[in-house]
Amino acid sequence: MKLIYYKNLDGVRGIAALMVIWFHFFTLPIIKNYDASWLPSAIKVADFGQTGVSLFFVLSGFLITRILLNSKNQDNFFSNFYIRRSLRIFPLYYSFLFIFFYLQPLFSGLNITPFVDQVYSLIYLQNFASTFNWQHNKGPGHFWSLAVEEHFYFFWPLIIYYFNIRNTVVIIVSIILATFIVKILMLNNGYFIGYFTFTRIDQLAIGAILALIERRPLKKQVQVFVFLFFTATIFVGVLIFYLNDRMLITKELLKYPVLAFFYFSIIGLLISIKKSNFINQLLTTKYFSYTGKISYGLYVYHPLAISLVAHKLLTGNIFVDFVFCFFVTYIFASLSYYLIEVKFLKLKDRFTLYQAKN
Repeated sequence: MKLIYYKNLDGVRGIAALMVIWFHFFTLPIIKNYDASWLPSAIKVADFGQTGVSLFFVLSGFLITRILLNSKNQDNFFSNFYIRRSLRIFPLYYSFLFIFFYLQPLFSGLNITPFVDQVYSLIYLQNFASTFNWQHNKGPGHFWSLAVEEHFYFFWPLIIYYFNIRNTVVIIVSIILATFIVKILMLNNGYFIGYFTFTRIDQLAIGAILALIERRPLKKQVQVFVFLFFTATIFVGVLIFYLNDRMLITKELLKYPVLAFFYFSIIGLLISIKKSNFINQLLTTKYFSYTGKISYGLYVYHPLAISLVAHKLLTGNIFVDFVFCFFVTYIFASLSYYLIEVKFLKLKDRFTLYQAKN
């Protein structure tokens, strides 16, 4: 079976990266030094930009699950999947860690981070370390989300391979319920739940549901996604406007699954409506397609680019500085893609899991 390649989802991936960049720029300490009438509104919008990570999670859960379902009966199922994921993720991940731990200190005049402080980042446990305040955790702060995704990639192929569709649905529901219980326990004990694998993995599981619904007739898909879109939109509104300063624990418990279903429904609608739809046409323009192609690099390098602008290239004009941050981030991500990532991506074809159909 050939899987349909959704080119519009490259644009969605790009938007998710841009949301996170927007968020991190407007959380810089220097922001309070700018004088712009539109700044308060931009900061409020930027706060929602952090949910771009939730969009990444849902999209990853969907795309990975549909690939696994389609290749379930092929030879070398596990080895092909893990090798392809490694070729996509590890080269950029460890290249940036080398830059972060060894090259950046040389240019900033700081001491090189001791190896013992690098370990959690090297083995994808930095989100555990951040959650439970373990010592010797000095890696890139935004890499917590990459750890969550890597943990999902590690065990999810086992679920898809050894269980049928019905049991997989049961497992997904169980993950969502278990995540809810873990959140309650952690919040009651004063832990932050934003970075921990077992409090965020429900969003990837919700994305996996999308891959199961995709196998249903198109008319049924559209009905489900339209219903969920309006329902999730209402809940997001309630979370933002009603629970913002009240019932904080309730908000923390609900916001991640609600955001996941919100993005789940948007992605579902995008893959259900026609390619000729204005929104899909916009998402497949050269700009959004390219942004999606280098989105991994945009996410990885954007804190470094923002830091460079903040310390070396500030003009005092918030609009110009904001554009600089985007421009430098695009340069870093583009160089990374063509100098590092492409060489390894070409090797993925040797371990093909499926054939995409446009």
